[in-house]
Amino acid sequence: MGAGKRAGGTLKAESKARRSSTAPAELLAMLRPYDAAVAELALAVRRLVLAELGACHENIYDAYNAVAVSYGTSPKLSDGICHVAVYTKYVNLGFHHGAALEDPAGLLRGSGKSIRHVRIEAAADLRRPELRALLRHAVARAGAVGAKRGAVTSTVKAVYPRKRRPSE
Repeated sequence: MGAGKRAGGTLKAESKARRSSTAPAELLAMLRPYDAAVAELALAVRRLVLAELGACHENIYDAYNAVAVSYGTSPKLSDGICHVAVYTKYVNLGFHHGAALEDPAGLLRGSGKSIRHVRIEAAADLRRPELRALLRHAVARAGAVGAKRGAVTSTVKAVYPRKRRPSE
């Protein structure tokens, strides 16, 4: 397939990056079809991630089965530290190198070679200190400074035309 193509149709072009810590309008629009509680939970997870990562790159994907947002030290997916995936009834906070993270509380799910995630079903889940500890460990493992104030560079990377999730 050529650049800008994915199975199921053509993707919209990559949007111009913007620097801010507020949720970009494009992300808010992608979350609009979801139940309000799930959309707010997704934004709360985003705030938690940004509180720990500080200045970072936020790559937004309006994908087939979820709205997904990757956070890392550069716009390259390979430099990703963690990601947020929004599903119909819950939000996952994923770690790109989660298999290598210490998890004494047993929060991480998954059995793949590298990626692990924590399923977030309620705002109360975000108050667990073990969750912040996982984020801090992931930031340290990536060699990122973390928790430094600074702008977030947000870029919409892909919008898939077909959806198997809430869509407008």
